[in-house]
Amino acid sequence: MSAAMSVFSEVPQAAPVAVFKLTQDFNNDQFPNKVNLGVGAYRTDEGKPWVLPVVKKVESIIVNDTTLNHEYLPILGLPEFRSSASKIALGDDSPAIQENRVGAVQCLGGTGALKMGAEFLRRFYNGNNNTKTPVFVSAPTWENHNAVFSNAGFEDVRPYKYWDAQNRGLDLAGFLGDLESCPEHSIFVLHACAHNPTGTDPTQEQWKQIAEVMMRRKLFVFFDSAYQGFASGSLDKDAWAVRYFVSMGFEMLCAQSFSKNFGLYNERVGNLTIVARDADNLKRVLSQMEKIVRTTWSNPPSQGARVVAVTLNSPELFAEWKDNVKTMADRVLLMRAQLKAKLQALGTPGTWEHITDQIGMFSFTGLNPNQVEYMIKEKHIYLMASGRINMCGLTTKNIDYVAESIHEAVTSVQ
Repeated sequence: MSAAMSVFSEVPQAAPVAVFKLTQDFNNDQFPNKVNLGVGAYRTDEGKPWVLPVVKKVESIIVNDTTLNHEYLPILGLPEFRSSASKIALGDDSPAIQENRVGAVQCLGGTGALKMGAEFLRRFYNGNNNTKTPVFVSAPTWENHNAVFSNAGFEDVRPYKYWDAQNRGLDLAGFLGDLESCPEHSIFVLHACAHNPTGTDPTQEQWKQIAEVMMRRKLFVFFDSAYQGFASGSLDKDAWAVRYFVSMGFEMLCAQSFSKNFGLYNERVGNLTIVARDADNLKRVLSQMEKIVRTTWSNPPSQGARVVAVTLNSPELFAEWKDNVKTMADRVLLMRAQLKAKLQALGTPGTWEHITDQIGMFSFTGLNPNQVEYMIKEKHIYLMASGRINMCGLTTKNIDYVAESIHEAVTSVQ
């Protein structure tokens, strides 16, 4: 008797998530000098994950706090986490916070914050159920941006010009042109700092130009802030764009992730900050966000959020955290400087200034797909097909090998 046909027999095999597939391939590789420049996580100079010393300290405080239990958090999350997370995004002295028009939702990582914002905007932005509203994401962008907005029901997710491949920098003219020519009320996903994957950010003057066009054309700002503090080592500098847009009077959303700057990757600590026109608008927005959360994850987890909240609300721990974050940022900046110097010393063709002009965890090397394939197959150096590398994957032990391999790839592969 033949086995009954499965009700799932028509399910197609999905393609693997590229960055996780890359890590799997790396783990399976037996080559002794292999290097993983793919995964988006901080690594020490020994190539190991780093638990921030301040996080260890706060986890110990939490373990020994006998007042804590495992009751549900409020649907919108831990109040002291939400308020302190919004405060580091907008600044202690933010007029918007003082005017009671800033609120937040604790989410499952930065992805959860993007998802929550996308679900809300699809239902309520500029009228009800706006599936036709265009959502613009940078070309290129983090691949999850497209999927999150498409899966939330937006039917028109488009790229805006961002990366100038020839000059290995920002295509400001193209970016401003797309802002001028897009439909009014379009939604734009902007990277607050340390643009993923290019590591190329607008300057403050360029941000002012971008904001002016967006305000004039009634465009909606959705910031993704995944690297605050991690990019430059300064929380304030990395939040400059977000704070400037708030000061210009924009209503907006800002998805925050604490995976990178707290090293809490597997705790899924995210926050969605909402800046509304006034307190009444904020109250209604949060009431609907609560309904969406209820049918999505119902209540968020507490551990990671509590680690962040305890840290941000203690002056002593906050200072220690900023010092930990600067340690990570400084190591990345050092690796950038050394990689550029080594490529220049080798006489590698082309300009390599972009390695140090870019900021944050990632660098868009400019290597083409054939050169990337050469790096992986011949040199056992794993990086994304786009040529994006994680600077934290470089160490004092492997940087010479990586530089020499890039030199070989550029000089021998078209």
